Amino acid sequence: MSAAIAQPASQKPVAGTAVKPLPATTGSGSSQTATVRLKSAPAPLNTTVAEQVFEVATGLGDGWRDFGWAPRELAPGKPTKLDVAGHGGWMLSKPGFAGAGTALRLRYQAVAATMDALEVRLGSSRAGVFPWVALAPELRQSIANGWTEALVPLRSLNPEKLSFEQVIVRAGKPTGHEPVWIADIALMRGTADVSPAVPAVPAAVGGGGRRARFVVDCSAKPRPISPWIYGTAAAEPEMGETARRWGGNPSTRYNWQLGNAWNTGADWFFRNVDYTGDPKYNYDATLQDNVDHKRAMALTVPMIGWVAKDTTSYSFPVSVFGPQQAVAPELPDAGNGRDPQGKELKPGDPKRTSVAAPPEFIAKWISTIRAKDKARGRSVQIVFLDNEPALWHTNHRDVHPDPVGYDELLSRSIAYATAVRKADPGVLIAGPSEWGWPAYFFSAIDGVVGFNAAPDRKAHGDVPLLPWWLSKMRAREKATGLKLLDLLDVHYYPAADGIGVEGSGATDRATNALRIRSTRSLWDPSYVDESWVGQPVELIPRLRRWVESSAPGLGISIGEYSFGAAGHMSGGLAQAEALGRFGSEGLTAAFYWRSPPKDSPVFWAFRAYRNFDGAGGHFLEQSVPVIATGERASLFVSRSPDSGHLVAVLLNLDPDDTLAAEIDLSRCGTAFGERAFTYTGAATGFTPGGASQVTGAVLARRAAPYSISVLDWTAPQPAR
Repeated sequence: MSAAIAQPASQKPVAGTAVKPLPATTGSGSSQTATVRLKSAPAPLNTTVAEQVFEVATGLGDGWRDFGWAPRELAPGKPTKLDVAGHGGWMLSKPGFAGAGTALRLRYQAVAATMDALEVRLGSSRAGVFPWVALAPELRQSIANGWTEALVPLRSLNPEKLSFEQVIVRAGKPTGHEPVWIADIALMRGTADVSPAVPAVPAAVGGGGRRARFVVDCSAKPRPISPWIYGTAAAEPEMGETARRWGGNPSTRYNWQLGNAWNTGADWFFRNVDYTGDPKYNYDATLQDNVDHKRAMALTVPMIGWVAKDTTSYSFPVSVFGPQQAVAPELPDAGNGRDPQGKELKPGDPKRTSVAAPPEFIAKWISTIRAKDKARGRSVQIVFLDNEPALWHTNHRDVHPDPVGYDELLSRSIAYATAVRKADPGVLIAGPSEWGWPAYFFSAIDGVVGFNAAPDRKAHGDVPLLPWWLSKMRAREKATGLKLLDLLDVHYYPAADGIGVEGSGATDRATNALRIRSTRSLWDPSYVDESWVGQPVELIPRLRRWVESSAPGLGISIGEYSFGAAGHMSGGLAQAEALGRFGSEGLTAAFYWRSPPKDSPVFWAFRAYRNFDGAGGHFLEQSVPVIATGERASLFVSRSPDSGHLVAVLLNLDPDDTLAAEIDLSRCGTAFGERAFTYTGAATGFTPGGASQVTGAVLARRAAPYSISVLDWTAPQPAR
C-alpha cells in the first residue's frame, strides 16, 4: 500500500487542565541508572533503562514510531497528551525490535477515575498474543507534582517470553475526556520487584493449563446488540440466522421483472442465466421465505445501469470475437473475453446481453415489493446500493469497462438512493458495499493507475474514498432534506495467506493460529495485520471514526465476511470470536458469505449465539463489558434488559492447553443458577457441561482445548 495510508494521521488534541512539571530525575538515557525520589521516600529503584520508548525531553526513542490511535498531542519537549475516552489509547512500535528488559516503566498524570482505568500490553506483528495488564495500585507510586510512576514486570506482560515490538497503553474501561499526560515510557532491566499483575486463578480450578481472569462489569452501561449481526447470505434455518442478504456479483445485473434473470459476469463467462431450479434465487420467493421464518432481509439493488435482458445471452461469443483463452464447458460459443494469449478483448454493445436499468427501474421494484408487503408485512429491512463497484470494470467489464472513480460512485449513489428512499421511506439504505481494504481508501481509477500515484484521490483533496463519500452523501442530504444513507457498509475478508472464504482455507497449525489471530483486525488497534496490509486494520473502530467525522449517526454493516475453514475448529472459533465482537463493538448488521455446511464448526458457532440448547436458548439483547486478563481466551457476556438473566460465550482458542478460567460476577450479584454447554468440534454440537466451582460470586471453570462454552446464568441479584 502507498504511504498515504501506511500510518494514522495526527489528530486534533482535546482541551484539558494544565499539566504539572515532571520532577527532575537522572538516568533517562539508555545506559544510566535512574533514581527517583518519591514522596514516601522508599529505597531507590535499582533499575537501568534497557530501551527508551518515549521520553519528554527527546520524544520517541530511536526507531520507535507513533501508531496512534487516540486523539493526542505529541510535541518536542512536552509530555504527550492523550484523550482515552471510548477505550482510546496509544500504540508505539519499533519494527524489527525483539524486546528487552524485565519491566515496563511509565510516568504519567491522570485524574483518579482515569488512573484506575489504564492498562498496558506488549504486541507483535509477527505472532503471539499478549495479555492486557491493569496499572493497578500495587504497581504504581506517586512522585512529586502529581506525577505517578508505574513499574510492570515483563513476567506479567510477556508470560511466554515472546519477541515483541509494540508497547500499548489504553483505557480498559469507559472514562471521561480528561487528558492523560505521559512523560516517560521505558523498558527497564534490574532488580526492581513489584507484585505480578496477572491474578492467580484459585486452586479450586484444579489441574494445569493456561489461566485467565474475567471480570464481568454489570455496573457499566451495557451496549445494545443488534439482532442483525447474525446474518448470512443463504438460509440454514436450523442454524438460527436472524437476517439474510441477497447479493453477490450476479446481483449487480439482476432483472427483477424477469424473475430469474442474472448475468454471471467474469465469474462464469459473462453469461445470462436462469436459476429457476433453485427457488432461493427468485427474489419474491426469498422475501416470502424470510417473512415466514421471521428473518430480516437485506436486498442488493443494481446501480450499474444495466441488467440481464434474458436468461440465454452472453457477451463474448466465439462466433463473433474469435478464439478465446477459455470457453464455458456447457456452451463452447461462450468465451471468457480474452484472446488465446490472455489479453482482454474490447467488449461490444452492452445491449447484446442487457437492458438499461435507470433509477426509475429500481424504484418500481421497491414499490412492487411494498405493495405486496401490505398483506404479508415488511419483507425488506435493508437495501444495499449494489455490490463492490470498485470491481465493476473487471467483474462486469462487458457493460462497464471503465473503472469507477470518486465522482461516478457518488453520482450513482445519490441517484439510486434517492429512488429507493422515495419508493420506501422506511427502509434502511446501506453502501457503498466495497470489496476490501484498498477500496476503503482509493477508487478503482487509483487502483488501475497505481495507489502510489492515486490521481483520483489526489484530485479530491487526498481524502480516503469512504470518508469523502460519506461527507458528500451527508452534504446532499442537508441540501435536499432527503435522507439517503443509514448504514456504512463494507465487505471484509482477512488478507493473510491461507485464510479463504466459506469452506476453503488451509488448516495447518500455523494457519489455524493465524486465522484466529486475524479476528483481531476487526477491533484491536494494536494488532498489525499479518498480511500485505502490514498495519493495524481495526476495522470497526476505523469505520466508526469515519462515520463520526463525516456522517454522524449512521450505523455500520459488514455485508460480506468469512474467516474460512468452515469445516475446521479454527474456523468455528474465529466465527464465534467475530460474532462476539460484532455485539460488543455495536455493529448494526453482518452477513457471513453464503451459509456454512450443516453441523460444521462455523454452523455451531452461530448456534452458540442463536440456539445453544436446541430449545431457543440464545445470546441476549445487551452486551456487558468484560475486563479480561489472559491470552488465547475470550469471554463475551450478554444480558436481558428487563431482568438479571446473563448468557456468556467462553472461547478457549488454544488447540493444546486446557483453559483454567476465573469469572468474577461480583459486579452482577451473588445469587444465580447456571446451565453450561460445551462444543469441541463434534457434528452433534453442544453437550451439557459440568458445573462451575463457585466461591461467592467468582466462578472457576475449565474449558477444553479448542472449545466453545455457553454459560447461562439466571436470576442474579442486583449488585449494591
